[in-house]
Amino acid sequence: MTRMLSDTAHRQPADAAGVLLVNPHMSGPRGTRMPLSLLHLGAVLEGRRPWRILDGNVGPIVDAALATLAARPHALVGVTVMPGPQVAPAIEISAAIRAAHPTIPIAWGGYFPTLYTDSAINAPYVDYIVRGQGEATLLELLERLPDAGAPSTLDSARDSSAIHDIAGLTWKRDGRAVHNPGRSIINPDTLPALPYERLDDVRGYLRPSFMGKRTAVHQAALGCRFKCEFCGVVSMWNGNTRLDAPTRLEATLGKLRDRWGADGVQFYDHNFFDREEISVPILEVLGRAAMPWWCYARADTLARFSAGTWELLRKSRLRMAYIGAETSSDEVLNHMRKGSKVNHTLEVAARCRENGIIPEFSFVLGGPEDPEGEIEKTLSFIRKLKQLHPTCEIVLYFYSPTPQVDRAALRREPAATHLPVLKTYGPSGPALPTTPEEWTDPSWVNWVCHLDAPWLTPRIRQRVKDFARVLACRFPTVQDYRTPAWGKTLLQSLARWRYATETYANPIELRIGQRLLRPRDPKSESL
Repeated sequence: MTRMLSDTAHRQPADAAGVLLVNPHMSGPRGTRMPLSLLHLGAVLEGRRPWRILDGNVGPIVDAALATLAARPHALVGVTVMPGPQVAPAIEISAAIRAAHPTIPIAWGGYFPTLYTDSAINAPYVDYIVRGQGEATLLELLERLPDAGAPSTLDSARDSSAIHDIAGLTWKRDGRAVHNPGRSIINPDTLPALPYERLDDVRGYLRPSFMGKRTAVHQAALGCRFKCEFCGVVSMWNGNTRLDAPTRLEATLGKLRDRWGADGVQFYDHNFFDREEISVPILEVLGRAAMPWWCYARADTLARFSAGTWELLRKSRLRMAYIGAETSSDEVLNHMRKGSKVNHTLEVAARCRENGIIPEFSFVLGGPEDPEGEIEKTLSFIRKLKQLHPTCEIVLYFYSPTPQVDRAALRREPAATHLPVLKTYGPSGPALPTTPEEWTDPSWVNWVCHLDAPWLTPRIRQRVKDFARVLACRFPTVQDYRTPAWGKTLLQSLARWRYATETYANPIELRIGQRLLRPRDPKSESL
C-alpha cells in the first residue's frame, strides 16, 4: 500500500468513475482556509480517478454537487465532517445527494464520524465511515465498490463480503453498524505532494492575517504522542505521531511562496514540536523560508528547549504559538493526563517575551468536579501571566468530555477494533446523541464546541463571559488587523478601570463598544 500511495506516475483509466469530495460549510469568508483533509485525499486519487473538491466555505454547493454527479458517473461521494456547526450542512448535502442519486455511495470521514461513529453511521444518507487517516482506506474502498454493489436503505453494499476486511471502515448490514479493525497510520513522507493547483482559486485561500497579506495553511505533523484525557486528537490517533521530513516541508513552503505569493503560514499540526532534536532541522527550514508563522505547541516541550533552539525560534520568524495551558493547578493537569506543569506555562511566558514571540494560551475551564473554584483560580492565574507577558493572548473554553479509546485494551489486542467511547456526557449524563440530526441541537453544538457545559450554572457562564470581554478590551489582540488604532485605544481606556479593580460584572459599555467596532475575535475567527 505504501508504494501505491507514493506512486503517481500511473495512467488514469479512461472510463474511471469520479469521486466528489465535499467540505460542508463551517466558516465565513474571512475564516476560509484550504480544505487540507480533502486535498490529501485528492493527492492519492490524482492519476487514478477524476476527482473534484466542492468547498461550502466558498459558496453554496448543493446545486453544484447535484449537477456534478449528473454530468458523469461517480463511484463515491466523500464528505469531511467536524463536530459542531459542520454537522448540519453535512446532513443537508448528503440527504440531497441521496434523494437525487440513491445508488451513489456516500462516505463520511473526519473527526465527527471518527469520534462518534455509531451515531454518524446511523443515518439513511451515510453508507460508510472512514475512521482516522483516510487515504489508504478510501483507495481500498474504491477498488472494492464494483463488487460490493450499490447501497440500499439498510445495507451499505449488496455483497458485504467485498468490504468486510477493509481496515478503518465502518458500514451497515441489516441496518446495524459493522466496525472493521483500525488501520495503521501512514507516514506523510510516503504520500504524494498536495495538488494545490486543482483548487479553483488558490490565492483566494491565502487570507490576510497579522502575519501577512497572504497566509497559507499547512500540516507538517499528524497525531500527538501525548494522551490528554480531553483531547480528540488522542482519540483519533491513539498516541501516534508522524512528521514531515524537513526537505518535504521546505519544498511545500517554497511552492506556496514562489508560485502563489504566500507570505505567512499557519501550521495545523496537532503538536508541532515533538522533541527538540527533531525540531531543530525544521526550524532551520523555516528560517530559510523567511515567512512569519504560527503553530500549536506544548509548554513543557518549549520550556526544555536550549537557548540555542530559542534563538532559532526567534530567527525563524515564529510570531505566535498556541499553547494549551489548560488550568492553574498541577492537580488538575495530572487528572487531565496533560503531562506538563503550571511552572512550564510560566517559564514559557517569560522565554517567549525574551524572544519576541507571542504565546496564545488556551484554558479549559469548568470541569465537572469543582467548576466554580477552579475557574476563579484560573482567572487569577491569567492575570499573573499578563504581568509576565502583557501581550500574551488568552483563549477560554469550557471543558468538553471527549470519547476515548480504551488504551489498555488497545495494548492487549492491537489488531482488534477499538472505537472511542463516551458513555455519558459528564458524571451524570446526559446520554450522547444517537443520530447526526440530534447532534445539530444548539445545546450539543455549544457543548461539543467548548462554549458551554450542561453542569455549569448561568452565574458561572456569565462570570467567564464578562471576564473574557474585559480582558479582550484591556489587551487588544495582535491578530486584529481590521480595527483602527483609535478604536483599540478606546476599548482599552474603557476597560482599564474594570481590569485594575477586577470589576468584571455587566460591562455594558464594553458590549456597546465591541458591537460598534466589531473587533476580531481569535476564538471564533482564528487567523
